[in-house]
Amino acid sequence: MTSRIPAPKNVTSTKRGFAVLQTSRKAQTAVMTLKPGGASGPKGNEHPKSEQILFVVKGIVDAEIGKRRQRLHKGDVVIVPPGVAHRFSNPSRAPALTFNVYSPPAYDA
Repeated sequence: MTSRIPAPKNVTSTKRGFAVLQTSRKAQTAVMTLKPGGASGPKGNEHPKSEQILFVVKGIVDAEIGKRRQRLHKGDVVIVPPGVAHRFSNPSRAPALTFNVYSPPAYDA
């Protein structure tokens, strides 16, 4: 059985707030741009079956994962366990960019 190999993508290639870049059978990559004062949505966002890894490429991101709150900076990474309510927001005056991995895929591609 031959697996389809997703084409390479650049994390700066999209201008949308959230975009899925690649999807395979077991994992998915995406990027999220948070405008100054923006957020990923209301806390309660969850992926019931998918673990999420969020890496801050640029900017500052406030993470609310379950009951835990922490400020993330460029180079920081966090893991959101499956089914845990979470929210990411940008407290700064500059855009923030994150690279995300979901396993298994969380979004329809």
